[in-house]
Amino acid sequence: MSFFLADAFAEAATPPQSPFEMALPFLILVAFFFLFVVPQWRRGREQKKLLESLAKGAEVVTSGGILGRIVDVDDNFVLLEVNEDVQINVQKHSVTHLMPKGTYKARKRSEK
Repeated sequence: MSFFLADAFAEAATPPQSPFEMALPFLILVAFFFLFVVPQWRRGREQKKLLESLAKGAEVVTSGGILGRIVDVDDNFVLLEVNEDVQINVQKHSVTHLMPKGTYKARKRSEK
């Protein structure tokens, strides 16, 4: 049993680390924070601002790719007109893009 302890104590001491080597894990953590967390926060703020700005008459695209004009806005749902006399309810958070005015009309004219 004592021969195991002798081997364990016989290891050489590690040389002291430089300040850069000590700070390297922290620098990597900071880099990942700025590369991944901050852009996600930014996208979340932009999405929240978009959802707050939704109003009747706005032309939007949902996460499923549906283009339509907002007919009514509720706290949780949006009623979209996707074609003449065709309206669908979608969850408000599924709206991903606000389109420029006239996009919906241009699409309707091109189909006829």
